[in-house]
Amino acid sequence: MLDVLADRVFRRLFTAQVVALAGTGLLTVALGLLAYDLAGANAGAVLGTALAIKMLAYVVVAPVIAAVTERLPRRAVLITADLVRAAIALGLPLVEQVWQIYALIFVLQAASATFTPAFQSIIPSVLPGEREYTRALSLSRLAYDLEAVLSPLLAAAALTVMSYHWLFLGTVAGFLVSALLVVTTTLPTPQAPQRSTPLTTRILAGTRVMGSRPVLRGLLALNLVVAAGTGLVLVNTVIYVRGLLGGSDTGVAIALGCFGAGSMLVALALPRLLIGLPDRTIMFTGAVAVPAVLAATAVLLATAPGRAISWAVLALAWVALGAATSLINTPAARLLRYQSREHERTAVFTAQFSLSHACFLLTYPLAGWVGAHAGHAIAPAILAAVATLAAIAAVRLWPAHRPVTPIRVAVG
Repeated sequence: MLDVLADRVFRRLFTAQVVALAGTGLLTVALGLLAYDLAGANAGAVLGTALAIKMLAYVVVAPVIAAVTERLPRRAVLITADLVRAAIALGLPLVEQVWQIYALIFVLQAASATFTPAFQSIIPSVLPGEREYTRALSLSRLAYDLEAVLSPLLAAAALTVMSYHWLFLGTVAGFLVSALLVVTTTLPTPQAPQRSTPLTTRILAGTRVMGSRPVLRGLLALNLVVAAGTGLVLVNTVIYVRGLLGGSDTGVAIALGCFGAGSMLVALALPRLLIGLPDRTIMFTGAVAVPAVLAATAVLLATAPGRAISWAVLALAWVALGAATSLINTPAARLLRYQSREHERTAVFTAQFSLSHACFLLTYPLAGWVGAHAGHAIAPAILAAVATLAAIAAVRLWPAHRPVTPIRVAVG
């Protein structure tokens, strides 16, 4: 997998992605603590709303920006997005009202929705070979998993000697370093699109492809399973650690790191597993595990004395959820690669980025508002039901006889 880093352009782009992800990871921890300071026991509702706004920006902005900027130089698009993100992150520690968090998060995540698809669209031009491109996708997925582990641990270490407000400066530094790496890298010029294609057609092109192929329709349902498990972790960790366990800011970061650790362990093991097991088997194993862990968490929260849970139980549950969601997330890039033709690939990856994040528009508010107003045990119970229904839908949409083969062999 690491041999693709021998390509200088990809190596610099990958490094830019990693440092930007590290900044985003610090932002996740800092934002949860900022919400707790401003809203106290209602922090889950505030954070759930903020993350739902983030997903709204991803869903609405990503396909539109990808279509509007497809004729612009990729370097200019990436640098502009990084600078906007750095400026917004610099302003977040200064907010004093909840609505200010919402406004800044929308602008910041709109910039992220610009950066990520633009970054993904460059890689096929940098690494045109199928083998190298597939490895690059796997490495990119591993970077997300490593960020989920290392950023919270870095935040935990930093919080032992400084206020969480300083984490925002780490976010700013990550985005600025990313921009610097892009500035100093010569990027390939993408093939110009046909001017005759209407904007609305280009915006919806990837969605149409995904909706027309059974394997990718199944992936759309599996995205909701992932969102159910991830939503509970990202929204309610600060509530469970600070409110139920009486933990510290450092404890919040460590708990988030447990989720990332489970994801990373699966990402490292999957290359071997995929040799002998079909993608569908692995992904549906995760689809069964996510609602099972969510249901177990709901039962424990409902029956534990004083609605308290132990650190060990929380850590094990979060590791299990991280592993289960990674069983779905990690092979997803293979499905997108195999089930799309070359000229469809950028649109399909953009559609997956947008539609997968659309699922969080449901699960983030459920995790935050239900947990805040109906009780800690109700949120994971409802999310378990959502994940179960999504898994059943995925089974029906992606029949067992549909293999994950290159589109040139089987259209679907």
